[in-house]
Amino acid sequence: MSSENRELTLTDEEKEMYEGKMGSGTKKAIRILVSLAKIYGAKQLIPISSAQISGVSYKTIGDAGLEFIQDLPRDAKVRVHSTLNPVGMDTERWREMGIKENFAKKQLQIIEAYTRMEIEASMTCTPYYVGNRPKRGEHIAWSESSAVVFANSVLGAYTNREGGPSALAAAITGRTPEYGLHLPENRKGQVNIEIKAEKPLNFALLGNAVGRKVGGQIPYFTNLKDFDPSEDLLKHLGAAMAASGAVAMFHAGELTLEYREGYSPKASKITITEKELEETQRLLNTANGEIPDVIAVGCPHLSFEEIRSIALLLESMPAHRKKNLPGLWLFTSRGVKERAAEYVEIIEKYGMVIADTCMVVAPLDELFTTTATNSGKAAQYLPSFNSQRVVFLDIQTLLLRYL
Repeated sequence: MSSENRELTLTDEEKEMYEGKMGSGTKKAIRILVSLAKIYGAKQLIPISSAQISGVSYKTIGDAGLEFIQDLPRDAKVRVHSTLNPVGMDTERWREMGIKENFAKKQLQIIEAYTRMEIEASMTCTPYYVGNRPKRGEHIAWSESSAVVFANSVLGAYTNREGGPSALAAAITGRTPEYGLHLPENRKGQVNIEIKAEKPLNFALLGNAVGRKVGGQIPYFTNLKDFDPSEDLLKHLGAAMAASGAVAMFHAGELTLEYREGYSPKASKITITEKELEETQRLLNTANGEIPDVIAVGCPHLSFEEIRSIALLLESMPAHRKKNLPGLWLFTSRGVKERAAEYVEIIEKYGMVIADTCMVVAPLDELFTTTATNSGKAAQYLPSFNSQRVVFLDIQTLLLRYL
């Protein structure tokens, strides 16, 4: 090791990685982590139990990203349970989606390059639904923004908001620099949020409104329990805050695991009112009354219970509403889709249940111009990522209005 890294203490095993004694792939990976440690002032690397890797869709990384992954040394293998973020298409139904042959070819090459490293091709932004669910206090290296905020807040795991390359380097070495949200003192609430709004509360809308106000700070919700959120609703809240701001963690009383340690009486205070939620709703709706080409649901990926609920809702709708759909695409992981097969069968009478991808990282701009969604994250990203005009409404209103 060069003298410029003397402030960072490496174990004997890590020194061997750095010197290339454990292969060129591991050497390249740990040197990325050492550089990050220097930038953020970390004094050591710490073991992780899992990694979640973004930079997987051909739409987002293109040929340059594909070449980077393919050029990694052949001996690069992951040391911990590692899963992939969504890719740009359903790997089995890409033709039905309207994906072009060249896109599909490149996408499959990306998946092959990652799986060569023994990364699980779960291709989901909700790895906690398919076996990658860390326990409280576990250090992990996750990169998908909605997964990061869920892991830190709901599961009580410790992770920074990694980039794709740093998460991959962490997976290969089984280490990550100890800084940021890996340190308990950095996990306290920085802004106290009080909600003064009507029930039922749209958690995706709330998340988008809060993210715009707090940026990258850690919000502490003082009365969220009054609105009785499920784990799925907390997922949508965190995803929207991560998209409209850069929130990587939140506290919400007994709903989250570190609420006692996370409370700071000195934190500033923000009140979210019904008026602010209505203004956020107007900002997110950019379609100006247009009928959507597609209703896209599942950003983050749908859980088993969400699929079940949508199937039962569709079955309960008046028969005359079950024809002439503008298009209904539901996104989930393949593992959840297989478990929810009986409900998927119901939904497939009215639309498609799509695995492996989502409306944000698929080339939606080549297929549609106007998308309806219930996702605060998707509503934030679709105009810039996929040139979409957006209809943003809760799922029940979307289905009743357009189906």
